[in-house]
Amino acid sequence: MTRSRQAAFRIPAALALAAAMLGGCSPMASDAGQQQAQAPVSPARHPISGLEVIPLSITAAGGRHDFRVEVARSEEQQDYGLMFRTAMGADEGMIFIRDFNQPASFWMKNTVIPLDIIFIGKDRRILNIAANAVPYSLTPVNSAGVVSAVLELNGGRAAQLGIKPGDAVAW
Repeated sequence: MTRSRQAAFRIPAALALAAAMLGGCSPMASDAGQQQAQAPVSPARHPISGLEVIPLSITAAGGRHDFRVEVARSEEQQDYGLMFRTAMGADEGMIFIRDFNQPASFWMKNTVIPLDIIFIGKDRRILNIAANAVPYSLTPVNSAGVVSAVLELNGGRAAQLGIKPGDAVAW
């Protein structure tokens, strides 16, 4: 091939490469990337229960404490709770979000591990804590008033972190 013929082949190839590079910057490609980035993300799921896992924090006098908690929303999920669970991470728990505000009563039927049962008022502040609820106990553990949610943590965890009634809970 002659030199001029080689140059003729290089110019269209260079133009094609430039067009391909610019094509990645076109509004259509950019919109597609934004749409992909904005696609809904599946919520995290607990490997044992399959329940959604969300972040939760408690702001106490000693600072903020962060947890990852399973969300028991349905009546069936709330009835089952942490029954038969043999272990739970130090910063894990389960929150029972209630559709209505009224006093709550929990028990430890078929619950293997001791729990701190934390009753949360409609202002999202802790009303009372039933510390170290006894595994398998059928004795009711009651809230000190109307609650919007109940949080279960490992037994003794609230005392260990200095969590007390009046502390703010966010989820």
